[in-house]
Amino acid sequence: MKFDVLTLFPEMFTPLKESIIGRAVKKDYIQINVTNIRDFSKDKHLKVDDTPYGGGAGMVIRPDVVYDAYLSVKSEDAKVIYLTPQGKTLDQAKIQELSKSKHIILLCGHYEGIDQRVIDEIAPEEISIGDYVLTGGELPAMVVIDSVSRYVEGVLNTESIKEESFASGMLEYPQYTRPEVFMGREVPDILKSRSS
Repeated sequence: MKFDVLTLFPEMFTPLKESIIGRAVKKDYIQINVTNIRDFSKDKHLKVDDTPYGGGAGMVIRPDVVYDAYLSVKSEDAKVIYLTPQGKTLDQAKIQELSKSKHIILLCGHYEGIDQRVIDEIAPEEISIGDYVLTGGELPAMVVIDSVSRYVEGVLNTESIKEESFASGMLEYPQYTRPEVFMGREVPDILKSRSS
């Protein structure tokens, strides 16, 4: 599976080089390409935003730079997602649906957002990771990459995802390991009888 991320802050994606996702990239189970939207600015100062029409606080990312960045990674089979608080809340069913994609393009907003005209042109699916506002779409993009990648063949062993939390609508039960007693708290007897 291939992920293309369009962002103004590519350095924020460094943590994806670690742990399970980092190993999945090294083994070529997934590809993560991060494109800096700023690289598509035609301004000598690499400006990518401007004040909003109609007034208001903050800045809005220009449509032309976003569109050019999008065209640089677009493919026929790409699923395009705009990470925005206005989107449909991400859940396990959506994650499993996305895991069947071959190519996902993640568009990260920032500041007051992205000019609506380019959103209308690209027509991405809009996804939120919760009912709160972040400084940008980078952290939600990492959440999508991490959660979807777990279902890509080879990233985890099959047993690890068989009894997933939320897969059956239930949270996982508490987990225990050694030592058998920690600060006076023992592992439940029922679990001790089943361990090897």
